[in-house]
Amino acid sequence: MTLSVSAEASARLYSQTANDERGNVHYEGDLFRQGEALPALCGRIERHLLTHVAGATFSVRGESFAGGRKVIVELLDATVDLTDEADRRAFEEMLRDQIERFGFTRSNFYQDFMAVAFYNEVRIGRAYWAALAARRGPANRVEPLVTLAAFKRRLKPGDTLKLIAAPEGHRALGTTRKIVAVRSNDLIFEGKIYLDFPRASGFACDGRLVRIAIGHERDPDAHLLYEWLPAAA
Repeated sequence: MTLSVSAEASARLYSQTANDERGNVHYEGDLFRQGEALPALCGRIERHLLTHVAGATFSVRGESFAGGRKVIVELLDATVDLTDEADRRAFEEMLRDQIERFGFTRSNFYQDFMAVAFYNEVRIGRAYWAALAARRGPANRVEPLVTLAAFKRRLKPGDTLKLIAAPEGHRALGTTRKIVAVRSNDLIFEGKIYLDFPRASGFACDGRLVRIAIGHERDPDAHLLYEWLPAAA
C-alpha cells in the first residue's frame, strides 16, 4: 500500500496511548473543541481528512442517540488499493486516529468505564470499490448514457428487470422480476423483494442495460447487470 498523507506537526495519537498500571486511559486530541455542535464537528473532520489523505474523498455524517453521538466516516475513493486486509486495517486505524484527534476518551479497562466526546465508525464504502474496479477495468462495462436520477424518473411500476450477470452463485441470476414500486432509495419487486439504488458512482445505464456496483474487499468489481424491459405503453 502506498499512502500519501500530508506533513503535519506530530500529535499524540489515540492508538499510541496505553493504559496506565490501573487500567486508565486519558486521551484528548489536539483538535478537540469543547461543546462543538455535531454538524460543525463533521465538517471539520471531513476537511481535515481531505487535507490529510491526498487524493481521497469521504462522506462524513453524524448521528445523535440516547447514549451519545457518533461520527460515521465513509471512504468514497482513494488512490490507494485496500484489497489486502492488512493494508485495509492499517488505513482504517490511520483514519480512526485522525478522527480521535477531534475528541477525548476517558476509560478504565478494569472498571468497564468509558466516556467519549463522540463514538466513531469508519467504513470502506461501495463507492470506493466501484472506483477501484473502474481503474482496473470493469467487466460488463455499460456506457453511462442515463444518469441515476433520470433512471429513477423513467422507471415505472410494471417495468421488469432481468438479472443477466451477477457474482458466482447468485440465486436470482437469470430471473426476470416485475417492479411494483419505485422509491427514492430503492425499488420493490413483486414478492416484496427490495433492490437498493447505489451511489451515482456505482451506477451505469445505457437505456437497456443497468449495471449496479456491489463491490467489496474480496471482489472490487462485483456487480449486478440487469436488462431493463419497460412495460408496454
